[in-house]
Amino acid sequence: MSGTCVIGLQWGDEAKGKLVDLLAPRFDCVIRYQGGANAGHTVVAGDEVYKLHHIPSGILHSDVQNFITPGVVINPTTMLQEIDGLAPRGINVVENLKVSERAHLVMPWHMIEDATINKVSVRGESIGTTNRGIGPCYRDKVGRTHAVRMVDLIEDSRDERIATVAEQKTTLLQQLGATDEELASIAPDKMVALAASWAERLAPMIADTTDLILDAAEANQTMLFEGAQGALLDIDHGTYPFVTSSNSSGVGVCAGAGVPPKWIDHVLGVCKAYSTRVGGGPFPSELEDETGDKIRKLGNEFGTTTGRPRRCGWFDAVAVRYTARLSGVSRLALMMMDVLAHFEELKVCVAYELDGKEIHHVPSHPDQLRRCKPVLETIPGWNSPVDHARSMSDFPEGALSYVKRIEELVGVPVGILSVGPDRAQTIFTEEAAGMGLA
Repeated sequence: MSGTCVIGLQWGDEAKGKLVDLLAPRFDCVIRYQGGANAGHTVVAGDEVYKLHHIPSGILHSDVQNFITPGVVINPTTMLQEIDGLAPRGINVVENLKVSERAHLVMPWHMIEDATINKVSVRGESIGTTNRGIGPCYRDKVGRTHAVRMVDLIEDSRDERIATVAEQKTTLLQQLGATDEELASIAPDKMVALAASWAERLAPMIADTTDLILDAAEANQTMLFEGAQGALLDIDHGTYPFVTSSNSSGVGVCAGAGVPPKWIDHVLGVCKAYSTRVGGGPFPSELEDETGDKIRKLGNEFGTTTGRPRRCGWFDAVAVRYTARLSGVSRLALMMMDVLAHFEELKVCVAYELDGKEIHHVPSHPDQLRRCKPVLETIPGWNSPVDHARSMSDFPEGALSYVKRIEELVGVPVGILSVGPDRAQTIFTEEAAGMGLA
């Protein structure tokens, strides 16, 4: 086995971080390949709780080499704050993290641009941005003219490059309506000094990760690819425009990491036993009632990065089947089973009704998806705790029946089940053992 991918199959927040942390010791490398500091991975290890944004979840294991690759956009200030927060807890990031010299930088002007533009909603609805400058950074990456990459920090031309872009961005943002205070904060001299301070600390970690990862693959080292956000937020294949700014489904792994498909053997699709979404956008199985509130409270459904309450609903098998096929998923990881243990009756969305017609696909246009009504199938709950379960035999029959029905609807077998936030509260099936994960 060379490469295994961990991909979120919903709208993010599927507990991918916990899974990557748990699997990391079985791999030589953990590779983050897309997204930015808008990602939030919470990892619980004993009494310790780690909230990671930029840093790959494998960083908690000192013998695992971690990579941040060209598909990621990096806010150096945020990354350094994260590094400084981990250091007192005995985690030396510098020694086992390499950051791609090709990765693009989220600059202070990107956050001003994000907030300024997003004051204007999309048809009266926010697209759900965290205002962390991720979208504008990717926009500049594609536009090229105003892009700043990690390698620019260690080039002799750095100061000239930063000053030139800062001047041009000041002019553009003034036209967009940025305040005088905001414009003063990105003055060229300030940006040049800031970039110099970043370079001083980050230089030891900057490397050609593409070359290093290909060397690792050719040396038969095992690689774990860590996705951020969820496949339904994919810029090309998600519920556009209410999406993130990168390819967050399985199709983004190769481009973001710089690894050809031949080095990827397995794709682990992560989903909750129910559905959640943060921010705007259509959500067919959403529960805007006491049941939705109950799921939110039991699952502590508040964003790791923003603290925003997540919208909650029943498991959407139409959407997860779509993203599982899109991402080439070989096994499912079904998380948060403990939350559903408190319901006597469960429902699963098995189809949509669009304008009076039953459909089994996710429409491309948000207005069509918004008109979709969930066709719900009722499944008896088991109404008893499962957080103690450590093997499949510990699950009540009702929980096993629920898992089986999810497998049938999605078309992929379940390999991992989670019944709580701790590492020990994770069950691997025989199928997962066959993948070398258990």
